[in-house]
Amino acid sequence: MMLVGIAADHGGFVLKTQIAELLRSSGYEVVDFGAHQLNLADDYPNFIIPLARAVAAGKVERGIALCGSGVGASIAANKVAGVRAGLIHDVFSAHQGVEDDDMNVFCLGGKVIGSALAWELIRTFLAAHFSGAPRHQRRLAELQALEKQEGAAQTMAGEE
Repeated sequence: MMLVGIAADHGGFVLKTQIAELLRSSGYEVVDFGAHQLNLADDYPNFIIPLARAVAAGKVERGIALCGSGVGASIAANKVAGVRAGLIHDVFSAHQGVEDDDMNVFCLGGKVIGSALAWELIRTFLAAHFSGAPRHQRRLAELQALEKQEGAAQTMAGEE
């Protein structure tokens, strides 16, 4: 089975706990990047960024990132080169994001969506496969080139 990383702040903590258990009981190997306890003062980047880095490095195959709305988790995950995170609250986007865009981090809001629908969406995300169609590969190559340009620009700006 697939190795899946999961992370959440206080806003997604309860749903993360439920989803992690469902993943394990379905045969997935789960790496939990935290939070490991409910702390209303925690910050989503502290959990989402390590998850995103693990996905980008290939240490986990896919990631699930949660916060209250899913917006912050998505923004944070997409700051890591190699991550293609999407905020998903519908079945079509859960599979289409992987099939067309090779989405590798699934973001959702623990205060926006119930556990039954969240589980359906996550199962859809994990079952989907990138199509590899030429137009989709071309788009990914464009994004990868942009990541390299942005990384080089940041390096040069830091040297000034």
